[in-house]
Amino acid sequence: MNEVLVAKPLYEARLRPHRSLNARQFHRLMWFVAAAGAFATLPFWLMGAWPVIGFMGLDVLLVYLAFRANFLAARSYEDVRLTPLALDFVKVSAKGKRRAWQFNPAWVRLTRVEHEEYGILRLAFASRGREVQVAGDLGPAQRADFARDFSRALHEARRGIRYN
Repeated sequence: MNEVLVAKPLYEARLRPHRSLNARQFHRLMWFVAAAGAFATLPFWLMGAWPVIGFMGLDVLLVYLAFRANFLAARSYEDVRLTPLALDFVKVSAKGKRRAWQFNPAWVRLTRVEHEEYGILRLAFASRGREVQVAGDLGPAQRADFARDFSRALHEARRGIRYN
């Protein structure tokens, strides 16, 4: 028999930036902002100060563009895959630029910077003098969950491959 053994992943995750609004909520918010802008400019239009409408329209446009930029930035992600043989880490930017790293689980550490009040501020994979930040777009609570789960899996990876 000519079998190739492939190590089963001990941990696999795709980390995406947190966004508080989905598309439907965004549309509702924009309708509210536009309606509030129209309501606020109505008295000025009745007084004959019609140029205020353009400026308020510009405010609505800027809010829209800011949210669109936010949604475009949300297309970035990080893939983490840990097996007993390797830690593969891939960062993909919002523009699609892909960077990949591979570490040996026996030598990699998950370093963290913690703040007493705010929780985990920064996580990074460190090995042999190089360090790569991970989970940078997550909130402190999500970083803590990731750190806990990944640390458990890393401990398991260091125990080695188990065959049944």
